[in-house]
Amino acid sequence: MKRIILITGGARSGKSSYAEKMALKLSPNPIYMATARVWDEEFRQRVIKHQQARGPEWTNIEEEKELSKYDVTGKVILIDCVTLWCTNYFFEYQGNVKQALELAKQEFDRFTTQEATFIFVTNEIGMGGTSENELQRKFTDMQGWMNQYVAAQADEVTLMVCGIPVKIKSENEK
Repeated sequence: MKRIILITGGARSGKSSYAEKMALKLSPNPIYMATARVWDEEFRQRVIKHQQARGPEWTNIEEEKELSKYDVTGKVILIDCVTLWCTNYFFEYQGNVKQALELAKQEFDRFTTQEATFIFVTNEIGMGGTSENELQRKFTDMQGWMNQYVAAQADEVTLMVCGIPVKIKSENEK
């Protein structure tokens, strides 16, 4: 049975650790799909630290854009995160919000046709006000629209606030 869960919140709100605990409750061997592009050495070290902290029960996949090329049927998969995944589309299409958003939505739809439990982590980057930077405003728009798209299809949505999960949408509200 397919199930889509979205966990959202601000930076350092506890999203990823909450998602990891949830995945481990649902499966002894979940998949961790990291969507980050490694931009520099400091970020590479962060990635290594996170991989080591997860432990051997996880299957780690590094995928910047094409999530659907992996068969995850019957698995629990944590995708961390939608924000970095959208960043990869946004910059590949030089800030063309319409094109990047449409391609991300299409890939999301292809990926989530599989019978699996999908736990998506994302950021609420638009809660901090409007940026003076045009590129940041465009990305915030794209990210907000993608979050809305995922949330509309999700069975559950949880907002993390100061490490506390707040249910926004439960399975019977889809």
